[in-house]
Amino acid sequence: MTIERQTQHSTQTSAPIQLSSSTQKILVLFCGGTILMEAVDDGSLDVPGREAALTSLKSLGLMLRSIADIDLDYIVNIDSSNMHPVVWEQIADKIIERYEDYDGFVLIHGTDTMAYSSSALALMLRDLGKPVVLTGAQIPASQIETDTRRNLINAVRVATMDLSGVYVVFDQAVFAGGRVTKVSESRLNAFESINERPVAEICVDIRVRKEAPTRHDRRPTLVKGFDTSVAVLSLFPGIPCANLLALLETGVKGFVIRAFGSGNIPDTIVPFLERAREADVPVVLGTQCIDGRTVIGLYEAGKRALDLSVIQAHDMSLETMTVKLMWLLGQGYDSSTIAEKMHTSYTGEVDVCS
Repeated sequence: MTIERQTQHSTQTSAPIQLSSSTQKILVLFCGGTILMEAVDDGSLDVPGREAALTSLKSLGLMLRSIADIDLDYIVNIDSSNMHPVVWEQIADKIIERYEDYDGFVLIHGTDTMAYSSSALALMLRDLGKPVVLTGAQIPASQIETDTRRNLINAVRVATMDLSGVYVVFDQAVFAGGRVTKVSESRLNAFESINERPVAEICVDIRVRKEAPTRHDRRPTLVKGFDTSVAVLSLFPGIPCANLLALLETGVKGFVIRAFGSGNIPDTIVPFLERAREADVPVVLGTQCIDGRTVIGLYEAGKRALDLSVIQAHDMSLETMTVKLMWLLGQGYDSSTIAEKMHTSYTGEVDVCS
């Protein structure tokens, strides 16, 4: 196992909670989110304490015994708005540590940043030979109308299947970890696949696309390291270039800019792009459209950006292009290498040819 750019952090560890046996062994990792939240005095939802969370987890795990031999482990218990690359690395460390002991892994995670975490795990855990499945809920498990049961059961089902890689299981679909985004704060089908069909449809059975990657016996490589010194901006008509130039002066090491249409920019931000190129600061240019890709150069307004060495996002989701830029900066690459590797597909997260 090769581990690059280790991040030092402390975490409270404990032995996994072991439940009864079936044919395949699945480790369920808990990271918080709505699934175990409880109403507090003012009516808002908040995460419970560690011991209460572990008790609730055990009761959830018991209903999964007919599907697989389930062990439960605790990473953190946070609202996913507080997710951080340090926690991503703790999750990845745990999966590598227990990789030989289990047939698959399920990660219980809050929905708000689930797509960022799935992208990060897909990039860090290279050449996975088993499924790592993220899931969560829109409604807490304590409420009768919860979607917890279905999502968690289906996540464990997927973790036992002949699949490899990182996935998000939610409602009636299985999504590739680097191709998913949250599109609704309230619908139970809260996620969609970006510029690619879901990996599988969940009906009475789980119907997997025939091209989905299958299991293998090679051990994965862990490549850690994220640099959070990035800025993500969405263009709007009349955006002052002075605002972008001021951000550049703060020490931001990379930008993700959501441009208009196929990657078009206003004339007014050209001085910012020129200054970023001079400072060797990579600028990734995506589109504000959920569906579609950047085709910089289709219009003169986009060709100007290409001439100034911006990096096309092609068909990557916002979450993936952001996490990937953080990850590449974390490896210490210069801007020309980052441009090359942003267009390298590590887990099917980008297609530069379509």
